[in-house]
Amino acid sequence: MKKSISISYTELEDYKTLDPADQELLASAKKACERAYAPYSQFQVGAALRLKSGEIIEGNNQENIAYPSGLCAERVALFHAGASYPNEAIETLVIVAKGDLIQPDDCLSPCGACRQVIAESEMRQESPIRIILVSESNRTFIFDRISDLLIFPFGMK
Repeated sequence: MKKSISISYTELEDYKTLDPADQELLASAKKACERAYAPYSQFQVGAALRLKSGEIIEGNNQENIAYPSGLCAERVALFHAGASYPNEAIETLVIVAKGDLIQPDDCLSPCGACRQVIAESEMRQESPIRIILVSESNRTFIFDRISDLLIFPFGMK
């Protein structure tokens, strides 16, 4: 039996049309991006997530000379949330990046490992996590759940 899968997402020309709460989360992701430890790639990534309580948690990529011992910004933020607020749902995750690995108009999409961690977080909390990707030129993509970025995650039901 042949089947097909489709995804939906929203694309905005500019993040300034996001609601104030999402703009606040974006500002936190940008601050986190500036603090990234990326001495080898010179590629900085920032992530910020909002818990249901309104608490904002930031993360940024942390490189290590003994590659692949570093960690992506998304996982830093998600693991911090899981360790510090294990029973609190994550509502939205914003990701930004800057560096020569992407063009200013391109959004950084989470790597496969980060997508799987987001999927596990959704399964753990039994609710979707909105994902917002914003480029340096303000182009913005909004996904309502990780399954729009990762079909058939490991451990899916």
